[in-house]
Amino acid sequence: MKVVGVAQFGGPEALQVFEVPEPHAGYGQVRIRVLAASVNPGDRYLRNGSLVAVSAPPYIPGMEAAGRVDEIGPGTDTDLRVGDRVMAVTMPTEPRGGAYSQYLVLPAHAVVRAPAGASLAEAATLPMNGLTARLALDLADVSTGQTLAVIGAAGVVGGYVTQMARAEGITVVADAAPQDEELVRSLGADMVVLRGPGVAHRILDAVPGGVDGLVDAAGLGSAAVAAAVHKGGAIVALNGDGLRLISPAELRRRSLRRYLAFVPDYMGDQGRLDRLRRQVEADEVTPRVARVLSAEQASEAHRLMEAGGVRGRLVLEF
Repeated sequence: MKVVGVAQFGGPEALQVFEVPEPHAGYGQVRIRVLAASVNPGDRYLRNGSLVAVSAPPYIPGMEAAGRVDEIGPGTDTDLRVGDRVMAVTMPTEPRGGAYSQYLVLPAHAVVRAPAGASLAEAATLPMNGLTARLALDLADVSTGQTLAVIGAAGVVGGYVTQMARAEGITVVADAAPQDEELVRSLGADMVVLRGPGVAHRILDAVPGGVDGLVDAAGLGSAAVAAAVHKGGAIVALNGDGLRLISPAELRRRSLRRYLAFVPDYMGDQGRLDRLRRQVEADEVTPRVARVLSAEQASEAHRLMEAGGVRGRLVLEF
């Protein structure tokens, strides 16, 4: 079967197409004929060697995919059938490798039906990005009628957080560059402030007294955004860098809660994964595909991703 990966760690040019033996579904497993795999910022870390994989080369990136079920292993408790359109989430550091693969064998709980009416490319942007957004919103612990700030709302995860929060009756104040303001408003943000230095103070101007919670999907760092959150509120970052700089003393003084949205915490949660499907079907969440490229164009996809400014996810077609 065809996979995209690296034999030697490096930049986008290190990605190559390899032929490897096909895996088959074992006990409790489902095999997917992958037709689309999203390209996410975290994929670079397996490619450049920052993440340690337990498999042998080639090391295969990718955390989310969509396709069709083509094998169901013995003893598998699932209502899926061969031929069903599905989406799935995976960890590329495990022996099976990641989603940049023609066939992917996963535990049945990691696979759910793709949303009706969505393309498989669109479905491929949901499992990991959507679960990350869901976890971030859950950690923020903001309820109907309260206020959430979203930093990086024009990005895919920030956009999903914005849409999920609005679906729950939460007031959203989001940041955006001038060219992204229309996009962010279309995602449901109630108030939009200019992104960049000083964003915390602009949020305070929009919400005097501070917001109840804040999701930092742009990695600005706690110190840059903490002033926007009122005493006792929560800051949720999507990576470790986003937790930097604010002092423990300041956290205690203002009783701020600070969390890291570590998506593997939700990766075995089939109920939450299937909730993403239902939210897309209910028009509460909008999958965002920037461009579809062939698997052979993976290096180009990574170059585009790392150059920045992509609105939506790049997707590889297998």
